[in-house]
Amino acid sequence: MAALVCRRFPLSRSSFYRDGVRCLSTSSFQNASAQPAAAKKSLAKPNVRNVVLVDGVRTPFLQSGTFYKKLMPHDLARTALQGLLKRTGLPKDAVEYVVYGTVIQEVKTSNVAREASLGAGISDRVPAHTVTQACISSNQAITTGIGLIASGQCDAVIAGGVEFMSDVPIRHSRKMRGLMLTMNKAKTVPARLQLLRQMLTPSALTPELPAVAEFSTNETMGHSGDRLAAAFNVSRQEQDEFALRSHTLAFEASEKGLLTDRLAYKVPGVATPVEKDNGIRPSSMEAMGKLKPAFIKPHGTVTAANASFLTDGASACLIMSEEKALAMGYKPLAYLRDFLYVAQDPKDQLLLGPAYATPRILDKAGLSLSDISVFEYHEAFAGQILANLKALDSDWFGTNMMGRKGKVGAPPMDKLNLWGGSLSLGHPFGATGVRLVTTAANRLQKEDGQFGLVAACAAGGLGHAMIVERYPR
Repeated sequence: MAALVCRRFPLSRSSFYRDGVRCLSTSSFQNASAQPAAAKKSLAKPNVRNVVLVDGVRTPFLQSGTFYKKLMPHDLARTALQGLLKRTGLPKDAVEYVVYGTVIQEVKTSNVAREASLGAGISDRVPAHTVTQACISSNQAITTGIGLIASGQCDAVIAGGVEFMSDVPIRHSRKMRGLMLTMNKAKTVPARLQLLRQMLTPSALTPELPAVAEFSTNETMGHSGDRLAAAFNVSRQEQDEFALRSHTLAFEASEKGLLTDRLAYKVPGVATPVEKDNGIRPSSMEAMGKLKPAFIKPHGTVTAANASFLTDGASACLIMSEEKALAMGYKPLAYLRDFLYVAQDPKDQLLLGPAYATPRILDKAGLSLSDISVFEYHEAFAGQILANLKALDSDWFGTNMMGRKGKVGAPPMDKLNLWGGSLSLGHPFGATGVRLVTTAANRLQKEDGQFGLVAACAAGGLGHAMIVERYPR
């Protein structure tokens, strides 16, 4: 991977305006967009149950420390579950399993799926468990549900995710924890006083603060994003342009009423229901250009404006076997088809999951890039998503890093994240996957496309991709 870090993958920095939104462009992106439309074929497999997405919802995604700050994670998860049950009209006794994803667990509700399920009024006889796989935790929740349905174990599963960054667990130092445990065993006053004196030292009193960092490399996600952008020669201007695009598209989608997965949330103590994501802030290149690097100073290119922000939010979706959904009178949004997970070196390739997963999922499904009408890729950083696009559009990367004959090709910008992405909508780690899949399904219905491709990176050098197929209505 050292060769990759030193190599550059130049991408044209020209830009164009499409539907009033400034988008990054290269000739290869435009050529991909101009290819013939997908043939009307299906990815149904013989002797395999069709699994469908009936609907998906989410709470508004809010910047941490704002309107949700006095709540707990299970409050958000419960609200998403209740909103899903209300929207779909699903009888609570029809739910057979609940799976939730989360990353930074609240110790009081470590199995947040169970606590949220009970709080939402779902029967205490319905099993529920929590999964964690960094930023693709709710992707894992969905595919766990797919497995339960495809294997015939269930017909109706709710999958979701939640993250609550307003109140992350802050631990005492390891020294303090050890002293406190020893204190419980001390039987004499002098022994307790001796331990108390040790507790009052700076080394014991200093807490362990949480950080978005890799345990294996001790590197923060922001530093990895900066290094990845440098490796692929993604300029600060390109990153700011992409971030501005994300915020502009999200704002327009919100104003046009396209973000139908978003629920209104009556937060206790807040006068009016929270109805919109509060991180959508279209700015200007001039204003964004004034911000200083956030991680690698003074020469880094990742800033607060072109990185996703700490976010509170929850999501939930109803997935069912097709026969059960139709028997209950539902009109599903989409089929959930092929999916896979990938893993790379967490040091130099931490955020390249989409680049590795995209060609593999296309191969698995027997599709080409031109067959895909809708792309929904997770935006951890503008530099991250642009580096993945450059990797996909690089013959060198395709040949040397993926063992292919050449480049795969990058998704055309006029099909990518057209309703905004994590940079603007927010990124509650455990909840983003459901948003991506639901948005892809909603866009397919709105745009009359057939296939959607969802892809995301995650901490640990992990990645996920899934093919979504529009359900005919």
